[in-house]
Amino acid sequence: MGRTVLIVLSKPVAGREEDYNRWYNDQHLSDVLAVPGFVSVERLKRNGPPISAHDWPYGALYEIDHPHPQDAIADMMSRVGTEAMPMSDALDQDFLCALYEPIARLQKEDTRLDPTPLHESHVQGGEKR
Repeated sequence: MGRTVLIVLSKPVAGREEDYNRWYNDQHLSDVLAVPGFVSVERLKRNGPPISAHDWPYGALYEIDHPHPQDAIADMMSRVGTEAMPMSDALDQDFLCALYEPIARLQKEDTRLDPTPLHESHVQGGEKR
């Protein structure tokens, strides 16, 4: 099938945002990327108040490059809660997780997006990871 994107919208348990972000950034992202087929991830934080009734202040876009992306998802799910992918009690159980495939892409020629990593943790040995 080729490239697909797993979109996860989530939030921390009230009062546990620091624990949630530490676990997500320092543990969970690497655990998911260890699953065959998962090739990259980008974490996002909501900018401003929610536009809809749902209040998920964090998002993650996981790129999957696998001939059968559902197999990669099944592999990931088999690891959830195990030593290979421990979960945090700082993660609120109200989250959205869905797999999407690209159907169209359009980009302006003059974009102002800066590809520089947002955090030092994304730079290793002077090179972008």
